[in-house]
Amino acid sequence: MSKDFAVTVLLDVYGVMLTERQRDTMELYYDEDLSLGEIAEITGITRQGVMNCLKKSEAHLKELELKLGLVRKLRELESDIEELERLLMHSEMKNEAVMADIDDLLVAVKKKL
Repeated sequence: MSKDFAVTVLLDVYGVMLTERQRDTMELYYDEDLSLGEIAEITGITRQGVMNCLKKSEAHLKELELKLGLVRKLRELESDIEELERLLMHSEMKNEAVMADIDDLLVAVKKKL
């Protein structure tokens, strides 16, 4: 089974929507980089059971992203922020107070990400 590392982002965003067993198995596989056999030993389920759990969990995470699109929206927001920063760097505005306010706003938005 090959790892789809895009799933790690989905796990970070939607992991709370998995069952405890699914979340634990996914974290062992993706975050701890354990093999199916090692996870089977830790969890007390078969290697095949681990693989089935991973596949089912991955499918559920991908379905959540299709329905909710939170990761897509987050990436779009990050892209918009980068573009705003680029525009500000090349701006002809010389008003330091306005630039300081914009910088403060960017910092606040980034903290929310």
